[in-house]
Amino acid sequence: MKNLSLFLLIFISLSAKAQLSGCTDALAKNYNPSAILNNGSCVYENSKITPVFSITLSDTLRETSGLAYFNNQLWTHNDDTDVNIYALDTIGKITKRYPLKGLKNTDWEEISQDSSYFYIGNFGNNVNGTRKELQIIRIEKMSLKANTPQIDTIAFHYANQTDFTRSKPNTTDFDCEAFIVSKDSIYLFTKQWTSKKTALYALPKQPGTYTAQFKSELDTNGLITGATYLEEKKLIALCGYSKQLKPFLYLLYDFKDNDFFSGNKRKITLALPYHQVEGITTKNGLQYYITNEHFRLKPIINTPQQLHQLDLSSFLKLYLDN
Repeated sequence: MKNLSLFLLIFISLSAKAQLSGCTDALAKNYNPSAILNNGSCVYENSKITPVFSITLSDTLRETSGLAYFNNQLWTHNDDTDVNIYALDTIGKITKRYPLKGLKNTDWEEISQDSSYFYIGNFGNNVNGTRKELQIIRIEKMSLKANTPQIDTIAFHYANQTDFTRSKPNTTDFDCEAFIVSKDSIYLFTKQWTSKKTALYALPKQPGTYTAQFKSELDTNGLITGATYLEEKKLIALCGYSKQLKPFLYLLYDFKDNDFFSGNKRKITLALPYHQVEGITTKNGLQYYITNEHFRLKPIINTPQQLHQLDLSSFLKLYLDN
């Protein structure tokens, strides 16, 4: 009898814990109001949003490839040759150009930040997948604003890339155009051309040479090109596009620690056909800015480089308020 009582107690305890786990997002189709622990199972209706505004950028930024929000300004760069960072106002006008002398822009694909530094990802690898000099450039913010930029680098390679055989353009799964910076680490989100997934890698954020460690993988059914992170809110917004240049956002939120794929995962289509969306940032978790590169496919498509503002209040306000 004593063993039976113990068994029933364990069974009831486990059942209670199971009932507390489920979809905790009230906006999801399978929301469980009794659930307390988010198990990442939320499923959402298909959604599409239109920008609040879209503004054509200067021809100086035809290849804008990353975006950050700092000091009430937007910060961006081009992805080839140009070794400048540009400060913009929030309607896209260039207010300042900061040259980074002594650097080489092989393929600058992303800009991220923490409280003290900007980080630029010089790690584009879509040509044939064989690039080995992957690096992240770190620029001290206050020195940049004083026009005396203090710069160092973080070099890395992927732990599981052992085959460097040349591939056809835009076929490698070891390309990268998006990353975030946390209090103690850098996290890369790869642009997997063949699988159309994104793999998460981690490495230290201090200068040095490192092996980027594989963490997990997410099937985004698209190419990830940008990321922005609100660490205190457990919220990441990724941007990307399909191979047919149909852009989208991918929201990750309410995850556990640094297991970014463990929480809610919501894909939102952007009403911007034939836009090569490359950069994303936010100033408050509700209002976002994205940029796209100039894209031309004669004779029918000619999409200029643009800045777009997005309002995600209807998707995220309830979560952020709670």
